[in-house]
Amino acid sequence: MLRVGLTGGIASGKSTVGRMLGELGCRVIDSDRITRQLFEAGSPVNAAVAEAFGPRVVASDGTIDRKILGELVFENTELRQKLNSIVHPAINQRQSEFLAQAAAEDSHAIGIVEAALIVEVGTYKNYDKVIVVTCSPKIQRERLRERSGLTPQQIETRIASQMPLEEKIKVADFVIDNSGDIGKTRQQVEEVYRQLRAIA
Repeated sequence: MLRVGLTGGIASGKSTVGRMLGELGCRVIDSDRITRQLFEAGSPVNAAVAEAFGPRVVASDGTIDRKILGELVFENTELRQKLNSIVHPAINQRQSEFLAQAAAEDSHAIGIVEAALIVEVGTYKNYDKVIVVTCSPKIQRERLRERSGLTPQQIETRIASQMPLEEKIKVADFVIDNSGDIGKTRQQVEEVYRQLRAIA
């Protein structure tokens, strides 16, 4: 089975590309969705985050309030590292289980892990191929503003907290530019899929 890492900057369009690859027949897991599950009330990760960051990050329904948590960690490198040390091992385990199951079901499957930080944490080395999704800084900021309601300062803080796209591109086997219309993105995705299918 071909193991593929899919990454990019915040609001670059990873999820859009992941969805397209899933429609083409790849098996895709979204690490953001894993995080939401880990933050649900009653999970060990939920309890560990609440203990580390205090009751203010726990919403009324018992889940972790990602907005409040984000405001804390995006402005503080030390707190961000503390959060990553709690969450990443659990995410990595879920990703490994997903890939193992995909391989067991189909040895010629293309298993794709969509995750924001695979370059930063070094797990990109675990994949046979890496796809990096990019878009122009202007569009990145527009998308982030539209979907999140963050202030301009919060947007800049979040972008600054991530590795520059230029650094991620250095480890990419494929780069998909998601700055244009959805049709152009789809054409690039289909070409990448064709090349992945040829080696899977």
